[in-house]
Amino acid sequence: MRATRKLGRRGFLGGAAAVAAFNVIPRHVLGSAGEPSANNKLNIAGIGVGGMGSHDIRSVPGENIVAVCDVDAGRAAEAAKPFPWAKIYTDYREMLQSRNDIDAVMVATPDHSHAAVTMAALKMGKHVFCQKPLTHSVYEALQVAKAAREAKRATQMGNQGQAGEGARLVSEYIWSGSIGKVRAIHGWSNRRPDISPRGIPRPKDTPPVPANLNWDLWIGPAPMRPYHPCYHPFAWRGWWDFGTGVLGDIGCHNLSAAFKALKLGWPESVEACSTHWNAPPEIKDETAPAASIVTYRFAPEGDRPELTIQWYDGGMMPPLPREFGAKTIFADDGTLIVGDEGMLLNERLVPEARAREVGKPPQKLPRSPGHYKEWTDACKGGPPAGSNFVDHAGHLAAVVLLGNIAIRTQQKLFWDAEKLQFKDNPEANRLLQPPYRDGWSL
Repeated sequence: MRATRKLGRRGFLGGAAAVAAFNVIPRHVLGSAGEPSANNKLNIAGIGVGGMGSHDIRSVPGENIVAVCDVDAGRAAEAAKPFPWAKIYTDYREMLQSRNDIDAVMVATPDHSHAAVTMAALKMGKHVFCQKPLTHSVYEALQVAKAAREAKRATQMGNQGQAGEGARLVSEYIWSGSIGKVRAIHGWSNRRPDISPRGIPRPKDTPPVPANLNWDLWIGPAPMRPYHPCYHPFAWRGWWDFGTGVLGDIGCHNLSAAFKALKLGWPESVEACSTHWNAPPEIKDETAPAASIVTYRFAPEGDRPELTIQWYDGGMMPPLPREFGAKTIFADDGTLIVGDEGMLLNERLVPEARAREVGKPPQKLPRSPGHYKEWTDACKGGPPAGSNFVDHAGHLAAVVLLGNIAIRTQQKLFWDAEKLQFKDNPEANRLLQPPYRDGWSL
């Protein structure tokens, strides 16, 4: 079924799919799809295992890695070396449809394929771990969150910091009143150009596709374009067709704790300025800007006053608070939460005088067993993981990705939280759900 552009709550897609049975290990050690096996180990498949995906499947050592899948055969073979019993696949659809022993999948493809892979797995009853940002578009984030709710499967987005002590301290400091009412949040990342090339035009040369790479599958739902090493491997993040820029790459890391602590809903507006302000279409329509500042404004809610979130990348940084004089407090990545009575620099209460006065906040939250274990425990019937798609990750990713639309339109955009679209802005609304290539859908 093809996803539509209508973003109303009733427009979400549902449904399920069946898979054929194919056993590759003795049946007595397997559970039914989506359930732990008799020895309480999950049968897990990794999809997109060339980079972070290889780390992911090595981060669940108590489980069975039964399959690895990557469109790059060389990278798949390398990732499979610690798991010689695992079968190697090129096409995740073939893998999911040919066997029913897989309980869960870990998805670490490029951003533009996240939603298609995740939706397929959820519809087949699999638990899903998916790297950040959860999806490539706002619409996909909403769809994936709804599918996870309907599937009742355990999910987790790969923003690992949310499981750490620091994320819990942020909530506990805010809830204890240690910094007073929160008025502003600043998040930043100085992502290096060699990791995320940006502000450049599409290449004109067309080198041959490497023999080990299925380029059509790598493109997936994105518009077809010739192979080039400026996209694969790992250099795709800055290209709008495949990645989500620095904001999409790091925003779900840096802003997660604040969203949880303040229970933030939808912003009323989002706007941006960037180095694309006078760039020609052949640059600004292809890649994210070299640097940008994005501002989200949230209306007052309950006892929380109006607040702003400002995002900075490409070397841009927040204004230095006067309490620090000329002392630099900002590093390459971080968050500053500003309240009436103090600030949190990441999870540290500042300035030091305020930290000495307040001390450590009362513990209100249980501590995490670890980001990956949260998910595997949830797969086995434990509590939902901290960045599950339904309660946190879907909404966080959708809000973060609104900022990219402000960057691309270079307009101040006003959000309608009931209709889940921008007010009176067809250009911006088209970017909520970029079209899929023929043959691909959610």
